[in-house]
Amino acid sequence: MAKKQQTNKPVLVVGLGRFGIALAQQLVDQDKEVLAVDRHRSLVQKYADAFTHTVEADATDMEALRQLGAEEFDAAVVGVGTSIESSVLVAANLVDLGVSQVWAKAINPTHGKILTRIGCHHVIYPEHDAGVRAAHLVSGQMMDFIKFDDDFAIVKMRPPKALQGKSIDQSQPRKRHQVNVVGVKSPGKEFVYAQPDTVVNPGDTIVVSGDVSQLEWFADHA
Repeated sequence: MAKKQQTNKPVLVVGLGRFGIALAQQLVDQDKEVLAVDRHRSLVQKYADAFTHTVEADATDMEALRQLGAEEFDAAVVGVGTSIESSVLVAANLVDLGVSQVWAKAINPTHGKILTRIGCHHVIYPEHDAGVRAAHLVSGQMMDFIKFDDDFAIVKMRPPKALQGKSIDQSQPRKRHQVNVVGVKSPGKEFVYAQPDTVVNPGDTIVVSGDVSQLEWFADHA
């Protein structure tokens, strides 16, 4: 089977732990070219055919990164998580090489603070973020949850009773509940952006935006 033709600029992923593997695989699924780097030969061999390029190298060594052409990448992700020292060294090397967007995984706030101070553009807390997201999903109507920094969120959820069988104009979620219904997905039909005359049925899935506290109340009590 022929490989998909990659589009957009390639991404450098350092560290083939669970986080790095999942991230690299998703990038490949999005038709992006990925250079995956790890210092463990067994992991490099295991994932040799999974990504566009998979290379054995020690990214804490600046010269090794230069030989890989790391400075030519616009985006790099540091997925190293078992050693804070290694994570910081890799991230510092990528920043010093002038990579425009350096993303790095942090295992705790102190780690994240160090990464930020050495110049990382984006610090990710995957375990913390996953825990927060799961807390919103384990009960109630929410099916997916994305929170932004200012307590604004977008959620996918089952429609509460206040919306079922009514049009958006009739239920008026923005006026009555301070949330905005963005779109509706009915079973077997395409997603549609919500209009005043869009009717929400009990079996639908809706996408709603608003303040986190308002969304939580809306999902469980409306």
